[in-house]
Amino acid sequence: MAQRPKTPAPIWNPYAAGVALGLVLLASFVLVGQGLGASGGLARILAAGLSQVAPAWAARNPALPGLAGGANPLLHHLVFLGFGVLLGGYVGALTGRRIAVRLERGPRSSRGGRIAGAIGGGIVMGFAARLALGCTSGQALSGGATLAAGSWAFMFSVFAGGYAAAWFVRRQWR
Repeated sequence: MAQRPKTPAPIWNPYAAGVALGLVLLASFVLVGQGLGASGGLARILAAGLSQVAPAWAARNPALPGLAGGANPLLHHLVFLGFGVLLGGYVGALTGRRIAVRLERGPRSSRGGRIAGAIGGGIVMGFAARLALGCTSGQALSGGATLAAGSWAFMFSVFAGGYAAAWFVRRQWR
């Protein structure tokens, strides 16, 4: 496993990163008429794959036609956004000298427990994103930017839930 260098490059200023993210969101609204959302691109990729593997089942599933319909469901701006995030994250980590294969965990957390928690949390978040009709980036950023009341309620609930859950998991990181 690669080790992280002792002195990585400084991270972005959070205010500059926030302004940059706001400009990306604005560009998304101006150029494609829709906001950002991470779960939408992944849902389209999975729906397109299911339509190829099990077309009869996919056709009967009421959630999939809207995601996998059209000439090519993969030619959607959220799919390209996902690949851009992966590429941008890699370039950012490379230029910041922060490339390393490692498992981040607290001193009281086992490797298996950390991996199980990450997988379980990812499944719950993916399911919740479909129930909420969007992930935090789609609901909070895009919905919040349009002043949608439901998106603001969602974001306050995310903060409250995160604050409440922190009490249960903070001992893992001490």
